[in-house]
Amino acid sequence: MPSFDIVSEIDKQELDNAVNQARKELATRFDFKGIITEILLEKDKITLTAQDAGHLRGLRDILIGKLSKRGVDLRNIQQDEAAISSVGHARQELKIQQGLEGNKAKEIIQAIKSQGFKVQSQLQDQQIRVTGKKKDDLQAVIQFIRDRDFGVTTNFKNFRD
Repeated sequence: MPSFDIVSEIDKQELDNAVNQARKELATRFDFKGIITEILLEKDKITLTAQDAGHLRGLRDILIGKLSKRGVDLRNIQQDEAAISSVGHARQELKIQQGLEGNKAKEIIQAIKSQGFKVQSQLQDQQIRVTGKKKDDLQAVIQFIRDRDFGVTTNFKNFRD
């Protein structure tokens, strides 16, 4: 029976490239000369550190600009509030969401069911498996998901006959 998976992933290579481009731009920007700034990419978050809130805001704008130019969907990046210490150091975390969480997955499954497609959809380890008897039904579901905005990136993979 034909099937495919609906996932919500960010391309790690593009994310890494955007962070490296932001670091290079920081090294050449005049307004950041002599200012200690840091962009730290970890497994599921990016930590931004600067000497004050103004430079942190500029650092975040540079990074967000590079991410959008590299085609990284910003809907899967959640920005926490900036933590500014009494000394003046500023720090902010940008959390990277990989996979469909419970509420979003349920919302997508309910939307598919409400349209009356002749397919079955089920949540499997942060992805939704959609199966149906006909390829045309699956392609209609893909088009429906692409047309709607669920607040997260939706990618399709493992299309099987």
